[in-house]
Amino acid sequence: MAAPFRTIMCRSVLRLSSRKFSATCGVQGGEKWRIQHGLARIGTEYGPLTDLPDWSFADGRPAPPMKNQLRRREEREALSRRIVMLSTEMDKGIEMWKEKLEEAKRAEEHKKSFLLKPKGKLLMKKKSKS
Repeated sequence: MAAPFRTIMCRSVLRLSSRKFSATCGVQGGEKWRIQHGLARIGTEYGPLTDLPDWSFADGRPAPPMKNQLRRREEREALSRRIVMLSTEMDKGIEMWKEKLEEAKRAEEHKKSFLLKPKGKLLMKKKSKS
């Protein structure tokens, strides 16, 4: 009989409580300030506290990198490879665009070379203006 009484009592206490329970993450304090000053959104995204090892050997050797440090390094390498790839694609695209413009200009000049030339009085007028 004691067990049902406890559950009833706990339910009634929770029902009467005026405080609400929330499981959502609150806004990070100072996030706006850090972004305005060119820092990470959250203090643990990057920087010496996340990138440097926590300890080193007594003789000065560095500690082996941790799993998350290796993961972040791989993510950064992948991001840098993608940036380089996209940059080269942009350069190639700009070069091809310039080549197309030059080709269109050459084609226009080629078309103009096949147009009929002025003859007689029109040719004389053109020479006198030049």
